[in-house]
Amino acid sequence: MKFIFPQNYNFKSKLLGFIDYTTIILNIIWGFIIFSITYFLIPNLTIRIGVFIVFFLPFSLISIIGFNHERFIYIIIYLYSYLHSPKVYLYKKDNNKN
Repeated sequence: MKFIFPQNYNFKSKLLGFIDYTTIILNIIWGFIIFSITYFLIPNLTIRIGVFIVFFLPFSLISIIGFNHERFIYIIIYLYSYLHSPKVYLYKKDNNKN
């Protein structure tokens, strides 16, 4: 059986077909940061697990679900570039021209 892929087909390597490898690395780094902060600051294990889940779960869910199948690292770059130099143009329409 032969499969024919067009030349403009963009092949993206993903783990299990739904999450990019860069996103996995970013999730692992974020999880390690959260784990190390909670490990040194919170002595109780149950509170440490709760804080880890509260800070890690939303980030991982957003990175897995994604925004229109866009890589999560690109979304962070776009948000940073917008916050660094927002360009919002507001125009006042003047209807009382004499």
